[in-house]
Amino acid sequence: MAEKDPAEGAAPAAQEGADLSETPASEESGSLTNYLLIAMPQLTDPNFAQTVALICEHTDKGALGIVLNKPLPMKLSDVLSQMKLEPSSERIATQPVLRGGPVHTDRGFVLHRPGGQWDHTHKVSDTIQVTTSRDVLAAMARGEGPSDAFIALGYAGWESGQLERELKDNAWVAVAVDPRVVFELPFEQRWAGAWRLLGVDVERLSPETGHA
Repeated sequence: MAEKDPAEGAAPAAQEGADLSETPASEESGSLTNYLLIAMPQLTDPNFAQTVALICEHTDKGALGIVLNKPLPMKLSDVLSQMKLEPSSERIATQPVLRGGPVHTDRGFVLHRPGGQWDHTHKVSDTIQVTTSRDVLAAMARGEGPSDAFIALGYAGWESGQLERELKDNAWVAVAVDPRVVFELPFEQRWAGAWRLLGVDVERLSPETGHA
């Protein structure tokens, strides 16, 4: 995956970030914004093997995605402590944190359903938003954050044309988002759950699958 940074200024986990909404998602034909990107079984890159990622933005300049199913060995309380915030309950403190991708792993992205007014929010769709500002984490610490919210550190970035090449090379398959995969399935079930959106039992899928 490319190390090009299509989200310069995205929020560090312990700092306030730039506004992703300055570059709205493309509506041009072929954009995979608001799609799930599912790793094919033969993709062995350790950063992306058996992952499913939400494409938050895809334009002719490149793409930005957040991996949805790779928890880190840390909890929300670890992120909050960097920001001098105290979780108001043990349930909040122990919420998992995801590894959103290999680029800028010190930067935090809160994926959530619509709700609330935050300083720096990017609308992926009518049902999914990404916020990068401190205020949403402060609200989550108080138990007042948006519904179905979780934080990912880092993101996956693709240079112009790179994602299209990887799709052509059968590294990934794309499917329109079902918010239930993003917010309701346990993390360990999301890769297989995304495949089910295509009517595929991933256990039966050959690693040698090619183009039809």
